Amino acid sequence: MKVQKFSLADADLTKSPGQDADIFVGNLVDERHGGPITVGYGRYAPNQTLTETMAVDDVMIVIEGRLAVSTGAGTVTAGPGQIVYMPKGEAVTITTEGEGALTAYVTYPHWAEHHE
Repeated sequence: MKVQKFSLADADLTKSPGQDADIFVGNLVDERHGGPITVGYGRYAPNQTLTETMAVDDVMIVIEGRLAVSTGAGTVTAGPGQIVYMPKGEAVTITTEGEGALTAYVTYPHWAEHHE
């Protein structure tokens, strides 16, 4: 793998697998590229909810908008420039309000392998 730079325009955003919500993801680096992590963008429409138990360690960077991540231990809210870490095994509910959110994410290992 070589050094690469990406922008949102490089991402092919598709419906998040297994979700009914208006949430889209676009991997830019994943298992097809030979590295150990997945890197991509996510777009959450306003008033959406995603609930799942994390199959991988996930780092989400909020670029635009706001979202809340709730667990049994409480809720964290993040806006532009803030980072949310969701460890493998944690049951989370991600919620957007108002304007929705644009995020970048990094997962270890590859998340898509756990959604097939």
